[in-house]
Amino acid sequence: MDYSETPETTQLRDMLRRFVEKEMPREAAARWDSDNAFPREVFDRLASLGVMGLTVPEEYGGAGRDIVSTMIVIEELSRRSLAVSVPYIMAACYAGMNLVEFGSEEQKRELLPRVAQGTLMFAYGLTEPDVGADLASVKTRAQRVGDRVVVNGAKRFCSGAGICDYIFTLVRSGDEQDRYRNLSVVLIAPDAPGVSITPINSMGMKGAATTDVTFDNVEIPASQIFGGDAGWHQGWNMLIGSGLDVEKLEVAAVATGVATAALEDAWTYAHERKQFNKLIGEYQSIRHKLADMKTQLHAAKLMLYHAAGMANRHQRCAVETSMTKLFAAEAAKAIALECQTIHGAYGYVKEVAVERYVRDALLIPIMGGSSAIQRNNIYKWTEAGL
Repeated sequence: MDYSETPETTQLRDMLRRFVEKEMPREAAARWDSDNAFPREVFDRLASLGVMGLTVPEEYGGAGRDIVSTMIVIEELSRRSLAVSVPYIMAACYAGMNLVEFGSEEQKRELLPRVAQGTLMFAYGLTEPDVGADLASVKTRAQRVGDRVVVNGAKRFCSGAGICDYIFTLVRSGDEQDRYRNLSVVLIAPDAPGVSITPINSMGMKGAATTDVTFDNVEIPASQIFGGDAGWHQGWNMLIGSGLDVEKLEVAAVATGVATAALEDAWTYAHERKQFNKLIGEYQSIRHKLADMKTQLHAAKLMLYHAAGMANRHQRCAVETSMTKLFAAEAAKAIALECQTIHGAYGYVKEVAVERYVRDALLIPIMGGSSAIQRNNIYKWTEAGL
C-alpha cells in the first residue's frame, strides 16, 4: 500500500509548519508550559486557517470530514506545543466529531458552525475519582425533572475544563444494575451554577490544564442532553461509536508529533556537541540510537496514517487504531527518553525542550486508554473477528 501524501496534504503540512514557526516560537512554547497557559490568541489565528472545520460537513460550515488531514494538524501542532494541539482536539474532535455522529439535528445546526469557526471546545468529563477505564461504573448522577436535568457528582482528570465551552459529561441516568443502558451524556457549561473546577498540578500536558470538577445540584435544560431526547440512556453507545477509534488516533498523532520534535532536537544536538574532540554524532553508539529512533518513528507514522485512512473510509478499524495508539505511544515515550539521554545533563534542564518532551511523552501511554487497555482490546477484538 502507498501511504505517500497527496499534494493537498503536503500543502496542509507546509502551511502548518509555517504557522508554527511564526505563531508558536520555541520561547513561547516554553512559556506556555511554564505558566500552564492556553494561548487563546494563537488558537484564534489557527482557526482563521480553516483547519477547525476538517471534521465538520460543508452543510454546517466546515470543510468536510477528513480524518487524515485532522491527524496532520494534530501532529504538526504537537511538534511544538500541546498547549495548542490539545485545544485543537477539544474543538475539532471532541466537539466536532461527536456532534456529527451523535448530536441532535438542533445541536448540529447550533454548534457545528461554531466548531468550524473555532469558537467551541468540549472537555471530556468521563473519568471519576474511583472510575478510570471502567467508564460504565460512573457514579455522577443525572435526574430529569420536567424540562430540566439535575446533575450531582465529580469528575477527575478533566483536561481543559477551565477553557472549554461545554464539559461533555458522562452521567448515570438510571439504575446502576443496568450499567450499560442507563448512561447518558450531557453538556454542562463550566460556569454553570454549582460547577466547581480545581486545577490538578500535573507533570506535563500544560496549557489545557487537567482538573477536578464537581457538580452540586447543577441544573441544565433538557436541550443539553447530548443527542436530544433520543440520546437519553444512550451514553454507552456514544462512547463505543466510531469516534472512540478516532480518539485513539488523536493520541497517536500527538505521540508522533512529540517524538518528531524530540528526535529532531537530538539529531541537531548530536551534530553540535563535542566530546573528546569529536562530535558525539560521529560515535557509532549515538548513530545507532538515532537510526533506531528514526525507524520507530517511521513505523508509527505509517501505522497512524494507514489507520486514519481506514477511519476516513468508514472501515472497521478498532484493532488497527488500538495497535496504532499502543505502538505510537510507547514509541514516543522510548524516543523522548532516549533523546534526553543523548542530551546528557542538559536533557534534565528546564530550559532545554527535551525535558518538556519527556514529561509530555510519559502521559501519552496513559491518556485515551492505557497501553494495557489497548493490548486487551487488540486481543479481544481480534478473537471476535472485528
